[in-house]
Amino acid sequence: MEEHIKKEAKYRFIEVGEGTPMIILHGLMGGLSNFHGVTDYFPKKGYKVLIPELPIYSLPLLKTNVKNFAIFLEKFIEYKGLKDVILLGNSLGGHVGLLHTKLYPKMVKALVITGSSGLYESAMGDGYPKRGDYEFIKKKAQDVFYDPEVATDEIVDEVYATVNDRSKLVKTLAIAKSAIRHNMSKDLPKMKTPTCIIWGENDSVTPPNVAREFHELLPDSDLFWIKKCGHAPMMEHPNEFNVILDEWLQKRKF
Repeated sequence: MEEHIKKEAKYRFIEVGEGTPMIILHGLMGGLSNFHGVTDYFPKKGYKVLIPELPIYSLPLLKTNVKNFAIFLEKFIEYKGLKDVILLGNSLGGHVGLLHTKLYPKMVKALVITGSSGLYESAMGDGYPKRGDYEFIKKKAQDVFYDPEVATDEIVDEVYATVNDRSKLVKTLAIAKSAIRHNMSKDLPKMKTPTCIIWGENDSVTPPNVAREFHELLPDSDLFWIKKCGHAPMMEHPNEFNVILDEWLQKRKF
């Protein structure tokens, strides 16, 4: 996907197709290529799909938090001259999408969250990443998925490199703590934006009860499950994920 990344002003992003803008927000350890299935599918359905690279490692440490990512997203939307956007976020990206929708409700006409933080998450499991321990990192990466084979060597190597870069590790931990601190349970009942919740039945990072709580708290939400699926449905079951989302968008006339 690297060759498709555009660089404009301070932004790095993927942009495919024309039509209704759908902005995809990646997770803390997730790259832009995690949404390959979405970028292949939705441009054919009349959507302009954009995946901005969130400034996870480029902001000053004190500004490395969920709120500043939401502000960054709004500035990206303004820069691209977009309106009535659909936000789709996985993990941390879902949290950023939720907070952006709370802060700028008139900009977002629909929200899609999958494996989202914002209520609860155990991304660090029983402990923080162990630097230098490749097998530990590999096991952590595999645990994200129902099928451990989805955690390719490339994915494991990328996570391993991140936790062995001291600056990146410090920011990774800062973001994880920010996500836990920034609980949105009191905000969600006031958020009227139509929301599609797509969740893996076997998600161990944000377990199924988290999806049910999102569904209960968000006034206008629909909840869909994917079987034999972990924390990243769009990676593990891209076809099923796309069909669920496509049918929801059509039903809601988005």
